[in-house]
Amino acid sequence: MARARRRSLPEVHASVTTAQPSLWRRIFAFAGPAYLVSVGYMDPGNWVTDLEGGARFGYQLLWVLVMCNLMAILLQTLSARLGIVRRLDLAQACRETYPRRLNLVLWFLCEIAIAACDLAEVLGAAIGLNILFHIPLLIGVLITAADTLLLLWLTRFGIRALEGFVLSLMAVTGGCFLVEILLAKPVVSEVLGGLVPRLNDQSLYVAIAILGATVMPHNLYLHSALVQTRRVAAGDEAKRAACRFNLLDSVIALNGALLVNTAMLIVAAATFFKAGIVVTEIQQAHLMLAPLLGTTLASVLFGVALLCAGQSSTMTSTMAGQIVMEGFLSFRMRPWLRRLITRMAAIIPAVISIAIAGDQSSYRLLILSQVILSMQLPFAVIPLIHFTSDREKMGAFANPLWVRIGAWVAAGAIVGLNIHLVADTILDWLDEAGPYRWLVGSFVVPVALFLLALLLYVTVEPFLGRWARRFARRPAETAPRFGVEIASQAYRKILVPLDHTRIDRLAVAHAASIARAHSAKLYLLHVEEDVTSQMYGELASTAEVASGMQYLHDIAEDLRAQSIQVEAVVRHSSRPRQEIVAFAQELEPDLVVMGGHGHRGIQDLVFGSTIEGVRHELDVPLMIVREAGPSS
Repeated sequence: MARARRRSLPEVHASVTTAQPSLWRRIFAFAGPAYLVSVGYMDPGNWVTDLEGGARFGYQLLWVLVMCNLMAILLQTLSARLGIVRRLDLAQACRETYPRRLNLVLWFLCEIAIAACDLAEVLGAAIGLNILFHIPLLIGVLITAADTLLLLWLTRFGIRALEGFVLSLMAVTGGCFLVEILLAKPVVSEVLGGLVPRLNDQSLYVAIAILGATVMPHNLYLHSALVQTRRVAAGDEAKRAACRFNLLDSVIALNGALLVNTAMLIVAAATFFKAGIVVTEIQQAHLMLAPLLGTTLASVLFGVALLCAGQSSTMTSTMAGQIVMEGFLSFRMRPWLRRLITRMAAIIPAVISIAIAGDQSSYRLLILSQVILSMQLPFAVIPLIHFTSDREKMGAFANPLWVRIGAWVAAGAIVGLNIHLVADTILDWLDEAGPYRWLVGSFVVPVALFLLALLLYVTVEPFLGRWARRFARRPAETAPRFGVEIASQAYRKILVPLDHTRIDRLAVAHAASIARAHSAKLYLLHVEEDVTSQMYGELASTAEVASGMQYLHDIAEDLRAQSIQVEAVVRHSSRPRQEIVAFAQELEPDLVVMGGHGHRGIQDLVFGSTIEGVRHELDVPLMIVREAGPSS
């Protein structure tokens, strides 16, 4: 039997219908994913790069924003196409293509990037609270931990509610900067002069930071999953229409983000650069805007926009964290715990830095976070180009020649700028290390060479022949379809609870062998425990029902083809153990077969413990199947 693939964002997968009678309603139905993605293009990390770029170099780096926006539209369009055509997010596609060890490294690098992104959002929201309510920065950072609860609360109302809330925050951010730019009164001719490309050694670091803040790696993973929240009919024509509507969505949303970014840089250039002020803190920018623009309204709007930007972008980064973990590692952690871990990975370094170096460290942390994002970007961009150019898997939707050329030019620019930055940074570190130069070099240089070699392998791996693939790696979980080995046992009703993991295959195989011996009937049970199901139970959206039923349907069809009686059941509950027990008491089976994952102790907190509760509450024989073999 076929191994079931985990769906991206299963709680909202295919939850938005796109079968609308009019063109405008269809456009509205598809609108949303790119807006969630675009908040990452105007998060607090963008603020520091735009403020520093404008304050230090005037309008000189305006062309970098425009170039990055064009790259972003191209890459986000490829990401959306991957999700629409293959129904895979970028992390899942990597997992199906690359060897396990490489996927683990890519996952680790992506987690670092998400933590760096979340760090920028944590600091931005904390600074916004400080500006508006004079809350100490350290306390503000700790308050941001509550953002995880806000996202969980919003998710239960569906993806459209989340999209609407985030879009409202974006509108407030854009409105605030529209007023700011009107107050700054920039000279139009000088602004247009900033569109002429120019770069030097001093502006390179900030330019790369702008690149990292604009084209964000986690957004590529996120977009390929978000487009799957739209229910698209089967067939090339429906997919082609979906690609067109998502392209329109991306162009509108990302150009809106470009306007906000350019407004930030123009305001900084028209105020700080003209006054000869170098911005070293966002708080400093807030304090100086009022006297420079002649009104306190400027400072208040600055704080409101920053708080809204931090709140909106933090939601998308936590969703990206969920997608990356599930896609690369193929397991799903409890949502509240996953989001709490993501937030703690950002809060801990922020708290330590602020406690040691004071509030002024926040600005350099923000700049550093964007450079980290930029350095991780090639490890997302290059696989994306490979996957969307693969005619064998993308078919008619594979990238045409001109798209491939544009994408590889963008990737080459990203890689080239990053190599230049890393080389300069390492040389600076070695010069500043003094007598400890050998110690710094012995650690930093091997790491840099390892990442370069890894990037080279990611680039050439899809070009390798099948013989090289066979010897170089083991395919990522190319498990056969649910194979059934037959043995003789005497049972009539057999209950098999499933949890969408690879251990399901073994549980079904053993249960099916028993069922065939005496024409027993299998009852396949899956308990949906996502937020929507917890809230609405059996009335949960059809997306969750379809997701669970499709998984069970595939298994059931294979069993029926082998003349095995089977019935598939989906239940909805936040407590799967109690739901399994309740169903078993209704069914009164002769045997319960469950897959055991072998985790104990703290892992039970992360993944949940089900078998022990079922074993103690049911007076029915229980067969526990593990990969090493069954035990009962």
